[in-house]
Amino acid sequence: MRMTRAMKLRSPRRSSKQIEVGRSRAKFLENFVIFIYKAGAKAPALYINIVINIVSAYRPEAIDQWLPPSLQQHYVTILLRHIGMTRRRAECFVRLSLYLFLKDCQSRKILPKSPLTELSFPQGWVECSCLEASEVFYSDKDRGGDRSAGMMLNKLVDLGLIQKQFDGNCTQIKFNLPSDLLKADSQDANVNFAIDAFAPRSDAIPIANLLASNYNWLNRNHDAVTYRIANILRDWANQYATGLRVLRRSDNQNPIGFYAFYPTKRESEIKFFEPPSRGLHLSQVADVDPFQIALAGDTTCRSLFVRSWVIDSKYRQASQTSLLIDSQKTLAQMQQDFPNLWDMYTLIIHPSYAELCLALGFQKTSADPKMPLYWMYQGVDRFLQLDMKSL
Repeated sequence: MRMTRAMKLRSPRRSSKQIEVGRSRAKFLENFVIFIYKAGAKAPALYINIVINIVSAYRPEAIDQWLPPSLQQHYVTILLRHIGMTRRRAECFVRLSLYLFLKDCQSRKILPKSPLTELSFPQGWVECSCLEASEVFYSDKDRGGDRSAGMMLNKLVDLGLIQKQFDGNCTQIKFNLPSDLLKADSQDANVNFAIDAFAPRSDAIPIANLLASNYNWLNRNHDAVTYRIANILRDWANQYATGLRVLRRSDNQNPIGFYAFYPTKRESEIKFFEPPSRGLHLSQVADVDPFQIALAGDTTCRSLFVRSWVIDSKYRQASQTSLLIDSQKTLAQMQQDFPNLWDMYTLIIHPSYAELCLALGFQKTSADPKMPLYWMYQGVDRFLQLDMKSL
């Protein structure tokens, strides 16, 4: 078909997303024009170059100009240690942090130097629509829109990385700064650790706080709160406390890590061969634990369930080997109470823990058809023979 002159001149219809993003950039340009003029940039050429450079750098697709991709990946690698984190979520968080930091700087009339040498975060609440977020998350992708961006923001909320609120006009975001993304405190670098028994009176609440984040991200089930988990831990300790161990700072005795070795009754062994989601308890509303605990002296107990293993990411690298060595000592002690303890099972809900389990010789047995969970198995005797210091 021959194209008429009128058809050639007709502008393509813009989507609501393009319109809003255009308005946002126009507003930014207007503010920066005023800012630079007041700052004294009166030379026309300099004035125009500054405006053009800053406006282009402010665009979500130009984020790599502010923070080199190699440095972005450094922060992504750190974030992958967090429970529930995937590479895509980590990348979106890093890009969102950088974009809203630049937007916050613009609103406060502060011009950062480019390129940045570290990931920076905005101060307080910053406006960010789902349309903006989709530009930030998917500007370099062929797919992904407003709805996907909104779901990603909700997932970052579930992971405890951001807060989100709606004031009736627009969505606002505030960052919860992960300690491992900030510069390490020199005092924390010299922290010593101690590992001892779980104390139900003083450890239940802080450890429950550590564990709660393991489950809230999984299904947005806000019933998995500290109170519920603390009560479950105290019940376990009342039944069999030997398998509950705490990693704590030596200076203030605050818990920073925890594991739970749970001896399982013979009647519950079949659960290890069912869908892994049926093995969840701390994250579920149901009061009935799918696994019954075996009591000391039960010669029919053959299986151990590693029901929990968590270390604050800030201290994980420095303390994990010590906790693994302690776990071998605990398991050897438990064999005195359960002489026929042969099998170890654990439920994997996060890739970083899967890597640890593989290094420890665990093998994947079965996956869940609906959730990102799967069982892993290792023989007790083989686990006890591992040289943890060489891992």
